[in-house]
Amino acid sequence: MTEDDVNTPDDQTADTGEELREHEVRTALLGLLAEVGTVTATEAASRLGYSSGLCSFHLRQLARYGYIEEVPHRGGRARPWRLRQHTPAADGPMAEEQFGDLARGLEDESWQRWLTQRDEAPAEWRHDEAFSAVAYLTPEEMSRVADVIRRALAPYQDREQRPLARPDGARPVALITRLFPLLPHAADGVDQD
Repeated sequence: MTEDDVNTPDDQTADTGEELREHEVRTALLGLLAEVGTVTATEAASRLGYSSGLCSFHLRQLARYGYIEEVPHRGGRARPWRLRQHTPAADGPMAEEQFGDLARGLEDESWQRWLTQRDEAPAEWRHDEAFSAVAYLTPEEMSRVADVIRRALAPYQDREQRPLARPDGARPVALITRLFPLLPHAADGVDQD
């Protein structure tokens, strides 16, 4: 069995497994590009633990939507990619905001796809653990809550880069946490109690 075999879902889970993984793959590719600057599909596959075909597909999709661009190069089959250099402040707050917008859009897209197609998932995967809460916290407490969540997820994070470390039956699961202060409504002008 090769690493590509591990990354290719079987016929029964091809649709749901691939759909749940889209957000993960694109976010990982954008993060890698932000870290190293330029990458080919083969290099991305080696670094991220996905197949080069999957990385190539998602790199082209990110380019199609204007988030990355092909780097001019001299022939050959290798196609290097980089984050799109379309704003003067590409490394500043605007770039971070655009990356955040893309990540949230992919999260929302994946969630909507899950809601419409969860009945097609294998029986043991037809549930989700979606919840939300409002808690009154200080900035320091909010940071501590985020730290607890990160530590809780740490034991599972190497599985993204090491597919052979995944236990049988493991599938990509979107884990989305957004901690932010609730601002008063403009009409109210006061905090919500």
